[in-house]
Amino acid sequence: MRIALTGNPNSGKTTLFNAITGKIEKVGNWAGVTIEKKEGAIKSSLYKSNNEIIAVDLPGAYSMSPFTSEENITSDFIKNEKPDVIINIVDATNLSRSLFFTTQLLELDIPVVVALNKSDLNRKKNTDIDIDALAKKIGCPVVETVSTASTNNGLKDLLSKVVEVAGKGQSRPFNADNVNMSNKEAVLASDKKRYDFVKTIVKAVEKRVVASNEQTKQDAADRILAHKWLGIPVFALIMWCVFAISQSWVGPWIADVFVGWLEGFQGFVADALGESVSPFLSALLVDGIIGGVAAVVGFLPLIMVLFFLLALLEDCGYMARVAVIMDRFFKKVGLSGKSIIPMIIGTGCAIPGVMATRTIRNDRQRRTTAMLTPFMPCGAKLPVIALFAGVFFNGSAIVGAGMYFLAIIIIIIGALIVVRITGEKGARSFFIMELPEYRIPSVKRATISMFSRAKAFIVKAATIILICNAAVQIMQSFDWSFNLVAEGAENTSILASISTPFAILLLPLGFGVWQLAAAAITGFIAKENIVGTLAVVYGISNFIDTEEFAIVNEAGAASGVAGVMGITSVAALSYLVFNLFTPPCFAAIGSMNSEMENKKWLWGGIGFQFGMGYVVSFFFYHIGTLITTGAVGEYFLPGVIAVAIMIGIVIVLMKKGDQKANAKVALASR
Repeated sequence: MRIALTGNPNSGKTTLFNAITGKIEKVGNWAGVTIEKKEGAIKSSLYKSNNEIIAVDLPGAYSMSPFTSEENITSDFIKNEKPDVIINIVDATNLSRSLFFTTQLLELDIPVVVALNKSDLNRKKNTDIDIDALAKKIGCPVVETVSTASTNNGLKDLLSKVVEVAGKGQSRPFNADNVNMSNKEAVLASDKKRYDFVKTIVKAVEKRVVASNEQTKQDAADRILAHKWLGIPVFALIMWCVFAISQSWVGPWIADVFVGWLEGFQGFVADALGESVSPFLSALLVDGIIGGVAAVVGFLPLIMVLFFLLALLEDCGYMARVAVIMDRFFKKVGLSGKSIIPMIIGTGCAIPGVMATRTIRNDRQRRTTAMLTPFMPCGAKLPVIALFAGVFFNGSAIVGAGMYFLAIIIIIIGALIVVRITGEKGARSFFIMELPEYRIPSVKRATISMFSRAKAFIVKAATIILICNAAVQIMQSFDWSFNLVAEGAENTSILASISTPFAILLLPLGFGVWQLAAAAITGFIAKENIVGTLAVVYGISNFIDTEEFAIVNEAGAASGVAGVMGITSVAALSYLVFNLFTPPCFAAIGSMNSEMENKKWLWGGIGFQFGMGYVVSFFFYHIGTLITTGAVGEYFLPGVIAVAIMIGIVIVLMKKGDQKANAKVALASR
């Protein structure tokens, strides 16, 4: 038997899906998190039947008449796949909005069971819904559920009703069969009748202590948190706290213990190999593979703490307010308000972030968002941020939080440029987002989210990063004649000869050495590789100080990591900016290709990302050097020429776009 989970966005479908299947699909306390259908077998402990039940989680929809791509997926599945039963998840706190869709589902001759979700929130507000009266009026079973609760959540009763109604017919409390769908006036009139019908039901079954039009504590909080000006410094303060806790306080303390275990394992393997093994094989296994992977995995506790805090922010409903704050800026640069959602998802991983752009209907806005989303620092970039913040800036939380705000600024500038180049500078969009109610964030959900992302991080470390580190160690150990290079002569290795030409291009940015160039190159395979490669090429296996309970931060000291790298703090910041704001990993580029559906846009986007990363890095290095030393950095002139050429190309393209836009206006005014 196959059942479909349907409902309005943010009604709790995916949370309920996870609860009945045991899966851990991405959830969020806002609309639009689910963009494609997902399937899973329901846990046998929840129902009594010999047949397996498959649940299909569908994207949120407000109507069976699709307006968005997500609603298309839902509508097509229900109409064409004909599930045996539909579970309609209804937000109990917003009954009048949810029942419009319910009445449409009841017209499909498929048995429907209504899951009246978020019933616990209703009880807290003293809002009472007469379940029996509601079930009688709409002609299908209604079960109260709390999908976020682990006990007394109503899920067994829900699935019992599902098994009970399977194979039976479905009555229609409202029938719109005779409406001519090609006649707009007739459709509007039918929708009005349907709304009136829903209002009648709600009036009969719901009793509210607090009217929906009264001011609540949530409204008072939103006056500050979602305020167009106050919301920005509040957001900055919250992000600073998140990074301070994860990167400077709790994270390093946990990492210290974890790194101790990794060092113990590394020492155990080294002792087990002994001196009878080839020095090359010993170095490859102990320093290259184990040391390189350990250097990356050593940052896992910092990342997990960060993911945990971000999951709490998302679950309590705050991130939806961030979307509202940023919307006013995005509208002015021609982006869709929906562009915010992929970018926030992209803070976890750029790939699902880019995939989320498919909900944007306008081609130019969708492609622009797919191009700009990878600028948001994702989980893979966090070890790089943590490393450079710890080594060169004493673990300052401002570095991490600052990278997020720099990403937002770059995205806004990038969108402004793209809308001019495409000749649509006058384009405007409108974004309506339903703000979820604030709630106490679930530690359980945040923990599940944290471990889910940690698992993905470890899997990547044990596969891609391990292979890359082994390859880097081998290329660093041999020259082109496949002779082992002598200690201290690594600049004659295969790796050095490949990386040196790229290093020359990076001289104006302050870090034109082959080791840093090699790390940047491997970063295009996976951004975590940057840390692993730096560990291999500089022979550093431990970035966490096990005595100081902090990331190694001997900035400028000859014995410290900063001393080994041999670059200034300004050059380190330039290197960090370059790696964060140049193109993402190949997998994310593959997602860009899929969502853009246009090779011209794809290659233009990659070129734009390279140019943006190079130019921003150049300005950071030379302005920073000017401030700290009183003079610009080395290789300023060739850098200026390169940057001037890039900016000149963009200006020419923008002028051509302006001409195209003016031509459109002239044509429209005739």
